[in-house]
Amino acid sequence: MTFEIQAQSRAAQGTGASRRLRKTGQLPAIVYGGNKEPLVITLDHNSMYYTLQDEAFHTALVKLVVDGAAAEQVLLRAVQYHPFKQQILHIDFQRVDDNTKVELKVPLHFTNADSGLGVKLQGGSISHILNEVLVRCVATKLPEFIEVDLGNLAVGNTSVHLSDIKLPEGVEIMSLVRGGDLAVAMLVGAKAAAAE
Repeated sequence: MTFEIQAQSRAAQGTGASRRLRKTGQLPAIVYGGNKEPLVITLDHNSMYYTLQDEAFHTALVKLVVDGAAAEQVLLRAVQYHPFKQQILHIDFQRVDDNTKVELKVPLHFTNADSGLGVKLQGGSISHILNEVLVRCVATKLPEFIEVDLGNLAVGNTSVHLSDIKLPEGVEIMSLVRGGDLAVAMLVGAKAAAAE
């Protein structure tokens, strides 16, 4: 999925300037990386607030158009929220190209949880341990999510680990790179069927 965002460059910086922007419905942000100087920009707060509700936006390559110029390819790197208001305080974007390697958290999507032997016939339930993983890859190959198949969980095989996940080509999970094969999901409460 491709997202395109319109932004305006801004000259005023600092806490006071950012506060004034927020009062007018604008959102301060910064774009950094690549071979260019960091660029401070403003975005429309409300449209960004609803765009950030889309899980895919957090791992998607975004086309950022500043002051109507040619679009730059960026990734969302950080979002700061107000502690109790429904308000975004600041956003960071990173410029990326086909050679930029990035590390980013990617959500896990679980499949076949209800149709597996351990749940359907053995009365167990699935406990999710991780909901996202830190991956490293070239920015253009960053997956929107990683699918985890839970269909094989049953008595005798009660957990899925990071090493069991099929990854897209060129993507590596940082925990595995560092030698930690964490459990992602477990089958709990399952009982083997009694022999008749």
